[in-house]
Amino acid sequence: MTRLLIASRNRKKLTELHRVLDGAGITGLQLLTLDDVPSFTEAPETGATFEENAIAKARDAFAASGIAALADDSGIAVAALNGMPGVLSARWSGGYGDSDKDVANYSLVLAQMGDVPDERRDAAFVSVCALVTGPGADEVTVVRGEWPGVIARKPLGDGGFGYDPVFIPEGDTRSAAQLSAAEKDAVSHRGRALAKLVPALRELARG
Repeated sequence: MTRLLIASRNRKKLTELHRVLDGAGITGLQLLTLDDVPSFTEAPETGATFEENAIAKARDAFAASGIAALADDSGIAVAALNGMPGVLSARWSGGYGDSDKDVANYSLVLAQMGDVPDERRDAAFVSVCALVTGPGADEVTVVRGEWPGVIARKPLGDGGFGYDPVFIPEGDTRSAAQLSAAEKDAVSHRGRALAKLVPALRELARG
């Protein structure tokens, strides 16, 4: 059994990866999170791009544990906000208006877009995944997935996490928070990125 360290404590991301592996028929990987390995000092996410942050997180996790590491950096890019929150998505609000971080973040985006007309509410979820299997530059695999859509006028649904309740995927009338897990995996930014990573994960599972 090959160990793979998910450089996160977000159990929902771990569950998503489990579903992707199951769907691809990949066995032989034991998934761990940062809670399963000795703690280490995690570098702050200071990269200007999702790619920089994902690679840095995966490299840190590999260096500290010696275990192949997978890191994801993701967020939402809103056209009317010049591509923001982008890499700042997880900390966009700074505690604005609500004790729940997710609610605070998307509430601030809704407030900032209060007067933006429907035809200019384009947005996209972005996910970049970096898989580091060794210390060398040639032992890093980086993939990117994007999920286009628009920002809703109000939160819809209570599933998912992050900005899901205010994001309506292209070609749908429901928010991402109203989709089933299987529907979301098939089209989401992280699902699209992880699907591109399947060949590398299958090779890792073979040992």
